[in-house]
Amino acid sequence: MYELEEKGYLYFLIVIPILAMLFLYVQYWKGKKQKEFGDLELLKKLSPEKSVFKQVLKLVVILLGLTFLIIGLVNPKMGTKLETVKREGIDIIFALDVSKSMLAEDVAPSRLEKGKQLVSQIINQLGSDRIGIIAYSGSAFPVLPITSDYGVAKMFLQSMNPGMISAQGTSIDQAITLATTFIDKKDKTNKLLIIITDGEDHSESSQDAAEEAKKLGLKILTIGVGTEKGGPIPLKRNGVVETFQRDQNEEVVITKRNAEVLKTIAKSANGGYVDGNSTKTVLDYVKNALDNIQKTEFESTQMADFKSQFQWFLGFGFFLLFLDIFLLERKTKWVKKMNLFNEKE
Repeated sequence: MYELEEKGYLYFLIVIPILAMLFLYVQYWKGKKQKEFGDLELLKKLSPEKSVFKQVLKLVVILLGLTFLIIGLVNPKMGTKLETVKREGIDIIFALDVSKSMLAEDVAPSRLEKGKQLVSQIINQLGSDRIGIIAYSGSAFPVLPITSDYGVAKMFLQSMNPGMISAQGTSIDQAITLATTFIDKKDKTNKLLIIITDGEDHSESSQDAAEEAKKLGLKILTIGVGTEKGGPIPLKRNGVVETFQRDQNEEVVITKRNAEVLKTIAKSANGGYVDGNSTKTVLDYVKNALDNIQKTEFESTQMADFKSQFQWFLGFGFFLLFLDIFLLERKTKWVKKMNLFNEKE
């Protein structure tokens, strides 16, 4: 197991292919100019010790040296042992609506992006709780099983979009039903389902699903994003709005937040509803709800004792750059015998 401390330095790796392409261009330019001003065979006879292989070798050594230096700046850290720790918390399952209505921009930057921001901010204020993620629209999809790795959760969260589920529509009952499968009856950890949606629900059994979840000990909080006034659903290409979603009569569809549906679902599972347009309101509400849920002790296995490894990469990088000083561009005897690159005597 490893982690990268300064990931920003990875962008410097783009220099490596640029230098390689520049070398190829210079070689091409040299060959072209030599053809214009002289006989290539004569030039080879005048400089018989010049080696194309050595030029390529020097370039490879330099590029490898720079690569190792950049990786050294990133400072890779390696986990040296696994340890099992005991933690107290609850299992929180986030169900994020990824239906097309969540693309509406009546809240900035869009309902879906606002939902992602809310989930990310809630995760930031968690302590030792475990989390899972569900995406849903016309059907539900398990994005991430219960885990204590918040970094991985955020990575999966950012990749969620309407295209990840083919069945369109909004069926909150599908998300609730899937969330119940995250529950292990042998595990006594308390469970909380947080649903982030605009409340548009095309199913008729969400309340029934919530009541069934309540029987299994799953509490539900609902967060409504969007406005009662609503807004159109933009259809974009390359980030530019081309048109808006239309119905069968070619009328622009106006999607509105339905808070009443969300309040009913939350009430059916001993939970609550909060307006998701205000981040602070959501964070305060969720924090208060978590404080009122009894924490349970559970074991978690994780990699520990990460140690920096930058010194190895920096050392090897400087060694390669130092080695380049002693690499001459003249042919060596064993290379001449192998006749690499079809170099003639």
